[in-house]
Amino acid sequence: MIHVITLSFWIGSVIALKIMPSQLQTLAFSRVSIIALWSSMAVVLTGFANAWTRLGLSQDWFTGYGALISLKIVLTLFIFIIASRVRNSLSVNALVTFEIGVMATILGIGSILNRFTPEESGEIEFDRIRELVGISMPSEPTLSRVFFEYEANGLALGALIFATALYIRGVVALARRGDRWPVGRTISFAIGISLLDYATSGGLGLYSHFSFQYHMIAHMVLSMIAPIAIILSAPITLALRTLPIGRDKSERGIRGMLIQALHSRPSRVITHPISALAIFDGSLFALYFTPLFSNLMSGHFGHLIMNFHFIAAGLLFFHVIVGIDPNPRKVHHLVRVVILLAAMSIHAFFSIALMSANELIDGGFYQLLDRAWATDLLSDQKAGAAIGWAMGEIPIVIALVATFIQWVRSDAREAKRADRRSNTDLAEYNAYLEQLSRKNNSSQDK
Repeated sequence: MIHVITLSFWIGSVIALKIMPSQLQTLAFSRVSIIALWSSMAVVLTGFANAWTRLGLSQDWFTGYGALISLKIVLTLFIFIIASRVRNSLSVNALVTFEIGVMATILGIGSILNRFTPEESGEIEFDRIRELVGISMPSEPTLSRVFFEYEANGLALGALIFATALYIRGVVALARRGDRWPVGRTISFAIGISLLDYATSGGLGLYSHFSFQYHMIAHMVLSMIAPIAIILSAPITLALRTLPIGRDKSERGIRGMLIQALHSRPSRVITHPISALAIFDGSLFALYFTPLFSNLMSGHFGHLIMNFHFIAAGLLFFHVIVGIDPNPRKVHHLVRVVILLAAMSIHAFFSIALMSANELIDGGFYQLLDRAWATDLLSDQKAGAAIGWAMGEIPIVIALVATFIQWVRSDAREAKRADRRSNTDLAEYNAYLEQLSRKNNSSQDK
């Protein structure tokens, strides 16, 4: 998937540059070149990773298929070397045409490879579980396995690495300017990213595919615990302080685009406390009490979509409640407290309803897995509901405490501003009285 996405970025950026008016090509060339460079590198690396997954350290590299893959890698690197050599000697239009030729050559080699399949030695055992879930059935969970097993989810891991690289780059950019970024925010971001990685690729993420109670633990981490840490790291504030602005008045720049998105009508709609609460808690009933849950769990891509929703809903909700980043809506702290109490009540009601259910909600998914451990599926479901209830209350209580602290600090700042205003008014009034006194004295002297 990453291979296809980065290839789409590469092709799209180059074609967009090609069809631009000539006066805009020069302006956009440097930024499009960066996109094309990183995308093409990602295409090569993911293609090599895919080939390595298929062939590994086997003799298959010396078969016809392996020879074609080796030829593709060598030709791709050769084309990149030629492109870097002629880059500075060509005009923008000629360079874009040359890069389109490069892409056509690489895609042609890939098309030839698609006509062949790796030569297989011996019979390959069909893994029904891997075909269904995307990974093989793990051994019975133990404390050490849940904490230390690791099954990398390529798409999630790639996204987390990319987000971490952007955050680090922002902090470094501030440091080079002589500005200080709070260490606590960086630590908070690291904790949040680590929790997301653990719940998607770590032992928790691994067992969340096969057991409802581990699924609920991962759900709570993805939607409640990790988002609080990430929101408190102020990523939007960091982006606004470090993203480039437009190079002239006609160019908005990435920072301008972010500001426009933050103040757009859709942003104002979804950051309304009621909207955030509906997405955060309302989606629980839409997911777990409809066939949607079994449909999403029955495929690797569906599980990715579900995890993405958990993360996005949690980030949105806690951004509205305890966020320190700019928000298009000013939500009073009392409203935030009411929303948190409502979220706690709705979550408790959902958990009780799930614990009281005497039928499986998975549509037969876990039964299809036919795991050798935790064979009582209904008990597993009830345990997951209880764990979800217990784990869900703690982050909301933490958010309540954080909201009260922010409320007290906000009132203290407002009191200081009021004192400064009153002192200014008093000083102006005293100056006015002194001026009147001087006028009276001068008139008496005359």
